[in-house]
Amino acid sequence: MKISMTLKSITLATLLGAALTASVLAQPGPGMGGGMGAGPGMQGAGPGTGPMGPGGRGMRGMRFDKNNTPGWTLMTAEERVAHQAKMRAVKTYDECKQLQVEQHTAMEARAKEKGVVLNTPGRNGCDVAKARGLIQ
Repeated sequence: MKISMTLKSITLATLLGAALTASVLAQPGPGMGGGMGAGPGMQGAGPGTGPMGPGGRGMRGMRFDKNNTPGWTLMTAEERVAHQAKMRAVKTYDECKQLQVEQHTAMEARAKEKGVVLNTPGRNGCDVAKARGLIQ
């Protein structure tokens, strides 16, 4: 009888703990927004940089991070925010490509200095933005 009550107590405590843990794990963490654009905790989410970027134009919904920006890990936090803002502010494909070439050139030089290899994104961000109608 005593063992049965102990097992029931342990089972109940385990189920209660699992239920509480599940609700905590379901919450978005730092850097996760509620959809497209800058969400709570995302870098560059200051005043005037909502889901549509500075001035309400640009590459809304586009993400710039270590997976798609060559040299991301070689940049300071301030450089990353500045790069994101510049990319979100472009209006044309040519502007995007020019900014992209400048950024890649700078990061290639920095990578060479540090003896590291830059990542190569699977898709070109400017091409994606153009295909989505985010830039002209």
